[in-house]
Amino acid sequence: MARNKELAGRLTEVLLSGRWIANTNYKELLEDVTWEQAMQKIAGLNSIAALTFHVNYYLAGIINVFKGGNLEIRDAYSFDHPKIESERDWESLKNDFIKNAETFVNEVSRLSENTLNSKFVDEKYGTYVRNIEGVIEHSYYHLGQISLLKKMITNR
Repeated sequence: MARNKELAGRLTEVLLSGRWIANTNYKELLEDVTWEQAMQKIAGLNSIAALTFHVNYYLAGIINVFKGGNLEIRDAYSFDHPKIESERDWESLKNDFIKNAETFVNEVSRLSENTLNSKFVDEKYGTYVRNIEGVIEHSYYHLGQISLLKKMITNR
């Protein structure tokens, strides 16, 4: 299997429809979370909404690079999500996340082997492959956090 297709498959697994590694994915896990649950804070932990925004922030920023734009995202702003004050706000964030996840997977599936091996924006960031694998790892990390938060919230 071509590496771009393999990476796109791994992204699909964690973001949209897989169950192999974590027995869930973002789309499935977030599906029945209410906006009140998404905003609920437990101790000093990030909320489900904040973590969803955070992962989506990186997807959107890297999509911009895939489409020929600059890398404009900054770690310092990756948790600066808009207020979620209604189910409509939460649905909007979830829909934006799913749209970006689908776009990200599609963009990765179209990358050539030369692009995958080339530097990503700047030498210090490594290659496209390194950054895509980083997105996969980062996504699983936060998927685990969201899964635990959801269990803690629903078992209260």
